[in-house]
This record gives sequence, structure tokens and C-alpha cells, in this order.
Amino acid sequence: MATEKHMTYENLLYGVSDGVATVTVNRPEKLNALNDRTIAELTDCLATLATATEARVVVLTGAGPKAFVAGADIAELSGLTAAGAHELARRGQALMDLIEHLGKPVIAAVNGFALGGGCELALACSFRWAADTARLGLPETGLGLIPGYGGTQRLARLVGRGQALEMILRGNMISAGDALAMGLVNRVLPAAELSAEVAKVAREIAGRSTLTLRCALQAVDGGLASDPSAGLRLEAGLFAVAASSEDGHEGCRAFLEKRPALFVDR
Repeated sequence: MATEKHMTYENLLYGVSDGVATVTVNRPEKLNALNDRTIAELTDCLATLATATEARVVVLTGAGPKAFVAGADIAELSGLTAAGAHELARRGQALMDLIEHLGKPVIAAVNGFALGGGCELALACSFRWAADTARLGLPETGLGLIPGYGGTQRLARLVGRGQALEMILRGNMISAGDALAMGLVNRVLPAAELSAEVAKVAREIAGRSTLTLRCALQAVDGGLASDPSAGLRLEAGLFAVAASSEDGHEGCRAFLEKRPALFVDR
């Protein structure tokens, strides 16, 4: 039977069901733009989810049919001092780092425009599934700015320097199909099917051992942040943790006995 929990925020909708937490940026009249309050609420919500045992996987999406998150709130960017801009960038970067290193899979369901800070939000997630109507981009150079929430770093690591620089320097939007071709998103689905399909894969992943998921995330992320030899040493150590755990033993026994595994997250 599904269990549900709810927290209340001004600019977010939140709920947990069957091990999957769904966090929806809820400012459809502003195309879900990331203003300061929304960043603060997302930070609070995700920090809570990091230790919430009932939430094994997180889905991030946007309210309404038009936007995932259509960038930062331009009204808050206008007239910033250097000190204010630096502080704003660091707050946004802290949120993206929290998402990237949450210790749980975070799936971006990109249901519409994912521009600027919205694209950066999606980039911080474990992977991205997009609606065929979605449009993605980092348009900051057209405003006399550059991406400030990690976009210059994560995009280049994900799709390569040339592809990232073309997107950033031109500042143009790309289609979901083009994003798929360059590896920016993992899968493109009809808009009407996106929510259900993301929920389905999130429940599938939520059925895994949380210890195993955490080890896999640490191995990939830690390896990307180090040289290949160090990455392999990290992988071996985390493989040892998983293989010697109760869940590692249970998973192998279940496979040999041809039955579903009963994981206990230890």
C-alpha cells in the first residue's frame, strides 16, 4: 500500500509515495523561475530528503504544461553588485551541489522549458528524462551574464567542451531531440507520458537497496572527480562494501533461488 507524506512550502509541491519523493517547483505563472525563496525552499526540502528514510528516490519537475524551470528570476538579477552576484551564485551552486551529492538518485522530469538556472538544476540531477516539447538552454550571454549555478562546469563534463561552449556562447534553446543526441538528456518521451514513465522508473529504482544505490552514486561521482587509477581504487572499495553487506548477500541468494530480493538497506 502506498504511503504518503507532505511538507508545505510556498513555491513547491511535495509528496512521497512508494519510496519516491516528488518535488515540483510551483510558480507556473512565472514559468517556475528560480527566485531566492524558491532556491531556499528547494535547499530545505532536499536537505530534509537526504535523511528521510521513506524517500529512496527523488523526482524533480515543474508545475504546469509549459516549464520545468525557465531560469532565474530576472527581476532579482537586475542591478546586482559584484558582492551580491557572488553571494547569489554561491547559494545556487550550493543547491546544485546538494542535489548532485544527495546520496540518493535524483531524476529530472523535464516537462517544458529548462533554461538558465532550470537547465543547471536538471544538470545537477542523476539523469534527465524530457518531454518531446521541452526546450533546454543556457541563455545567460544574451543578458550580459554567464551561467552561475554550475552550468559552465557540469555541461562541459556531460556533453564535452565544444558542445557546451556552443550552447553557452550562442545562448540558444535546443529541442529535446537535439538534447538527446548530444547526451544532455537520457530519454525523450511524449509529453503526456513523461510523468507516468518517470514515476515508473523511479519506483523501479526505489526497489533497490539504498546502500547499493549510494555506493553506485559515490563510485561514479568520485571517479569523475579523480584520475582513473584513483577511481578504480574507489570502485573496488565500494564494491567490497556492497558485496559484504546484508543486501549484497541477500541479492545473490535471491538470484540463485529465483525469488525477489528482500533488501533491508544494510
